Amino acid sequence: MKRQNLVALLATLMTATAWGQEVSLYGTTMAQMWKSETVGFDKATYTPATQYLGIDANKLGSDNLSLHLFGWGRTDLSDSSNLDGSKTSGYLNFGYLQYRFNQANAEVKAGRFTVSQGTGFEQVDGVSLRTDLRGGFTFSAFGGKPVLYKTVDLTSQKDYDFQRDVIYGTRLGWRIPKVGEIGVSYLQDGTKAAKDLPIPSTVDYSRKQMGVDLLIAPAPAFQLRGRTIFDLADHAALPAGTAKPSNIAEHDYTAIVKFGSKVTVTANVAERNFYAYFAGTNLPSLFRQDEKDKYKGYGGSLTVSASGNLQLVADFRHMNRESFGDVTRVGGEVRYASTEKHYMAGLGMRSVSASKTIQVDPTAPGRSLSHTELRAFTMIERKRLSLSLDGIFQQYKEGNPYLNGLTSLYEVVASVGFKATENLKLSGDISRGSTPVAKDETRGLLRAEYRFGFGKKGGQ
Repeated sequence: MKRQNLVALLATLMTATAWGQEVSLYGTTMAQMWKSETVGFDKATYTPATQYLGIDANKLGSDNLSLHLFGWGRTDLSDSSNLDGSKTSGYLNFGYLQYRFNQANAEVKAGRFTVSQGTGFEQVDGVSLRTDLRGGFTFSAFGGKPVLYKTVDLTSQKDYDFQRDVIYGTRLGWRIPKVGEIGVSYLQDGTKAAKDLPIPSTVDYSRKQMGVDLLIAPAPAFQLRGRTIFDLADHAALPAGTAKPSNIAEHDYTAIVKFGSKVTVTANVAERNFYAYFAGTNLPSLFRQDEKDKYKGYGGSLTVSASGNLQLVADFRHMNRESFGDVTRVGGEVRYASTEKHYMAGLGMRSVSASKTIQVDPTAPGRSLSHTELRAFTMIERKRLSLSLDGIFQQYKEGNPYLNGLTSLYEVVASVGFKATENLKLSGDISRGSTPVAKDETRGLLRAEYRFGFGKKGGQ
């Protein structure tokens, strides 16, 4: 969203809080500190301070109208921790007005919001609506401008902004009593495909998808949940001899089976075609737009409650990525939890077997990131005080230059929290570890979480 539009939206929404009969404010203030000493570079000290702030204002002239805001701002008290060298940054995660109708569980939102309608999790500046229909049917729709993020370079940013000019979608669902729910959804993100631009782009940031999602839960002991997404976009022609990618963008299904109150079995299978599924995304900083390969994964877990407080967990996961090979992860945990003593502890071990892959230099021999992982944690609460300790250790099976000469990595995090009042909690973390980026690293974090509100009719 352009800066002037964002300021106008914030000013409008903040003004609306003055009409609220019930207003609550919640937030988290964090201060961090760490130092960096790298051979050949200047020493740096980083002390960013971050403020998260949310506002909920209800009964804005009507019992059905409300306002919801949440965002964050950050400033560096010493050296800049931002990649662009700036010392301040901020973001509005969501800010919208919501009207709930008295019938049919219907609601309308307007502003910046997130929406999940089968085909994806989207962040939108626009309008959304949902309602229940007769016969167990539900309907929802949204439309507006997609929230745009910064890409890695100015040229890509121009294509990204130009292609993603509008976003809209809809979902029709059917709830079946004592069985579950099935839904069909559609999503279009951008109307200017890469191949249709005056100067065709190599990256397509637009999407056109249809999804089918389901939930089958005929009894508390069984649940099956998942979705399949189809790619409907008309992509540019591929080079001669290149196999045409599948129109199935994603399968992702999870089943949960409970045998009494002691044993729970879960299973998951997922398959993703990056060419279609990540043809465009609201999170370009997390997903590479030029990925063309495929991912397949399957796994499961077994959880057994051996006694009232003791729990045993075994899990397995196998993943295949065309460009990187196979990874198999297997292991388990022993957990102890006592609600009476407000105490929890656990010990786990897992083995990861990974294929040898070329990470950076194509002329270098392939390397494997196979390793053994150990983890231990404990947490205890005593009235207003809480303490926790969490440690993880990874031992790699061969020397790997991509680990900066290290054969083992570790991190230990100690935390202490104090609940000063029902609406104020103070806490601090200190961590010590060794990573490929920093062979010896110590970090500190201070955090204050608070919530308060007021009502015009004698509320808190």
